[in-house]
Amino acid sequence: MTIYLTRRDAMKGAAALAAAMGAGAGTALAQTQFFRIGTGGTGGTYYPIGGIIANAISGGTLNASAVASNGSVANVNAIVGGAMESGFSQADVASWAYTGTGIYEGKAKVTELRAIANLYPESVHIVIKKGLGAKTVADLKGKRVSIDEPGSGTLINAKAILASFGITEKDIKPEYLKQQQSIDKLKDGTLDAYVQTTGYPQGALTELATTNGFELLSIDGEGAAKLLKEFKFFSADEIPDGTYKDVKGVKTLSVGAQWVTTEKIPTDVVYAVTKGLWSEKTRAALDGGHAKGKAIQKATAIAGIGIPLHPGAEKFYKEAGLIK
Repeated sequence: MTIYLTRRDAMKGAAALAAAMGAGAGTALAQTQFFRIGTGGTGGTYYPIGGIIANAISGGTLNASAVASNGSVANVNAIVGGAMESGFSQADVASWAYTGTGIYEGKAKVTELRAIANLYPESVHIVIKKGLGAKTVADLKGKRVSIDEPGSGTLINAKAILASFGITEKDIKPEYLKQQQSIDKLKDGTLDAYVQTTGYPQGALTELATTNGFELLSIDGEGAAKLLKEFKFFSADEIPDGTYKDVKGVKTLSVGAQWVTTEKIPTDVVYAVTKGLWSEKTRAALDGGHAKGKAIQKATAIAGIGIPLHPGAEKFYKEAGLIK
């Protein structure tokens, strides 16, 4: 049987086809958005916090994942290079990268770097083996000290802290190791101390305290005052007694841990990520998943940020009343 189409029928069919194609295009645009979060070493605080956040904000078309890395500097480099959509960074590293100052002096400014949120304070831990006898940072002279690996924010902090107490890398026997390697060498007696900028209580240190034990070295006095005056990103801090089993608390310094991304990520994606971060679901996960999670509060979400907010994050904070 032959079927004849009128001009009106043909036009209706074309319209229906166009609508179907349009719907298909809309479906394509709503495909899963992968959002990687560069964190830090698996023994640190960045990694578990990143995992908690990634799991909590994932849903619908957003698939977030926490990726282990060498830390702040490595994360900034990965974001710029397109290997990560976002990452955690110390406030000082993010600010230096954006302005082309500090360790980025003489390098191209990372002007595309944008902030999602300030998370929590990271405290500088100077971990020393029990019985070392060191009382101040100056006592590390001549000792075997790991100041973390290249690409970490800890390495930058360690150099600044040593310098403020009159010590250069030539004055110590430096090693550039990840935290777990440092702990292993501390246990077997081939390392005297190591530096780690991390939120407390830190998992690997909690374990070390229950096995071999350790002591913490205080950062205070004139050396600390000099650092606070010279570097505005440092804040006076304290690691309380009992944070780690049988370890006496100390005065120290801290820097903000921040979540950063690039301006190249679409506004709607970062808006969804930011909204997810401050949802009730994420709040419950942070409160129950890690001791430092409780310190991640919406009230301090934009505190201490020295780089521009991503438009998606800015949109959320305006809606939340944190920005007028």
